[in-house]
Amino acid sequence: MSLRELARVVQTSEVTVRRDVRALEAEGLLDRRHGGAVLPGGFTRESGFPQKSHLATAEKTAIADLAAGLVGEGEAIVVGAGTTTQELARRLARVPGLTVVTNSLLVAQALAHANRVEVVMTGGTLRGSNYALVGSGAEQSLQGLRVSRAFLSGSGLTAERGLSTSNMLSASVDRALVQAAAEVVVLADHTKLGTDTMFQTVPTELITRLVTDEPPGHDDRAGTELQALADQGVQIAVAGASGGAAGQGSPGGDAGPARQQRRDVPLPGPRRQVPGTAPGLRPAASLGDQGTGPEQRARVADLRRR
Repeated sequence: MSLRELARVVQTSEVTVRRDVRALEAEGLLDRRHGGAVLPGGFTRESGFPQKSHLATAEKTAIADLAAGLVGEGEAIVVGAGTTTQELARRLARVPGLTVVTNSLLVAQALAHANRVEVVMTGGTLRGSNYALVGSGAEQSLQGLRVSRAFLSGSGLTAERGLSTSNMLSASVDRALVQAAAEVVVLADHTKLGTDTMFQTVPTELITRLVTDEPPGHDDRAGTELQALADQGVQIAVAGASGGAAGQGSPGGDAGPARQQRRDVPLPGPRRQVPGTAPGLRPAASLGDQGTGPEQRARVADLRRR
């Protein structure tokens, strides 16, 4: 609907409607268009930060705890925007000598008082719905950058298209972050598995690792997607709390590293060599003598059933 039509229906001014439309977009209730607004849905829907910050909080905590173990002292990494990467940033504050490049105000804020961590922010235009810097300024500031790892989240993850998001500007910056990294680590809770959104950010073949949580037993879609991702060579680590899958405890739970259980789904076939061995996750090539035969398939099938 046009702003003019909305103003007529609710009997107020276009100025008031424009302000209200901005507020509704920030909450993920509609999508703004030039001169109007449309209902969100399908490939275009994206929740605002207030909604996303309260979704799957225990799962995001477990994922962040496990992913933080990948980062070693003195590394240089990039961290994208998102509520899960914000949780990761809170744990990275304890890594000495770390350099973090980010386009996220939330990530920078989480590291602002870490006296042993250097934070480098991109330029760009602020996108208020997720507190991220986007646009050509952000992309240009990443040119010529090279770091060991990129940690990214998104709106959806499928084996067919990889990581995707609902916003074109955010997708473009995420692609620039990927180009700067030797290794790409995706952080995605089980609710994003099997979900496809409008703009691809990282194709599956460029994803080195996926850190996720244990999907519920009834979630066949997530289990199927994990199997398909493993078949395409993505190294998968599943974080969960003791006594059950992550997310069964209290929201925003107290599941720290000591409570985490790790499952590594082995690499099913040849894949590009990943430099170095990071703590916290074992590369699939070093998972013992399981090889790529029936035993490995059985582990993946067991993960899917659970």
